[in-house]
Amino acid sequence: MDEFKEKLEKKLFDVEHAINIYASSCCTFPAECIYDKNILKQYENIIKSCHIYMIGYLSKATLIKIEQEDTKLKFEYKISGCTQFTYLDLPENYTLFFDDTGYYVRDDKGHKRFIPEEYINAELSQYLEFDVRYIGQAYGKNGNRNALDRLLNHETLQRISLSKKPENTTLSLLLLKVEPNTRLITAINPFARNKDVDGIRIKAGLNKLFNTSEQELISLYEASLIRYFYPQFNKEFKNSFPSTNLKVLQDCYNKDFSAVFAEINVEGMPFKIGSEKVAVSHEHCVPHYLYDDLKRKAFFYGE
Repeated sequence: MDEFKEKLEKKLFDVEHAINIYASSCCTFPAECIYDKNILKQYENIIKSCHIYMIGYLSKATLIKIEQEDTKLKFEYKISGCTQFTYLDLPENYTLFFDDTGYYVRDDKGHKRFIPEEYINAELSQYLEFDVRYIGQAYGKNGNRNALDRLLNHETLQRISLSKKPENTTLSLLLLKVEPNTRLITAINPFARNKDVDGIRIKAGLNKLFNTSEQELISLYEASLIRYFYPQFNKEFKNSFPSTNLKVLQDCYNKDFSAVFAEINVEGMPFKIGSEKVAVSHEHCVPHYLYDDLKRKAFFYGE
């Protein structure tokens, strides 16, 4: 406790604020599908609100067959060139069937049930990886452009598609919807050198909460993920922080954040996410601490 108190006493302010940004939903599909209107139709509602996109290589998975073994279903997949088996417990009196609609189970009363997609995704995510190679954003004026608008005429996507890809992978897209409602994390330190007796720093935090725009959040989120995942094809961002919208980040600089936390969670998707630099996981929390002016300048303007 003495050591912890000593650290707190070194802090300048007793009230510090950090902004927390996260993706509230996402969708994924092979890159070639951006030209297939029928496939995109099923993602229409979420695509129009996705302003962040990731281009990467997704492990290939092919379902070979499903068999019933007593009260279990046995799934055989070919994943990244290797055979993998997963199992699902069946309720009593259920039997596996296959017809033109695909695999399904039926009980002794004739009730038909399809195999839950959530189960399949959870099982596949043990083996499949989304390898991030590029991160970008599209916003336009007042959010009138989405990620797909940008990708349809994207030179980097075309360049990546012509590059040699890893074996047993598919060039894929992951589109993210950044939650537009700001989350603010406030730390109160009673041992700091300067006390906020007039509440100015508390009020400043509330101003950050209500006056950080959706466009600013998206730019901060994109740039945070670029620095964290260090994608191969983000050459202009590899050794510096700036996003595609420097003016937006300059406005954010004046808000004096103590830290920015960017979160991404792909639980429910049939893969884990990572990069050449970052190990794969369902969830990543990207912290950027900005306690002094030099760190803040590196954060917003590059090192």
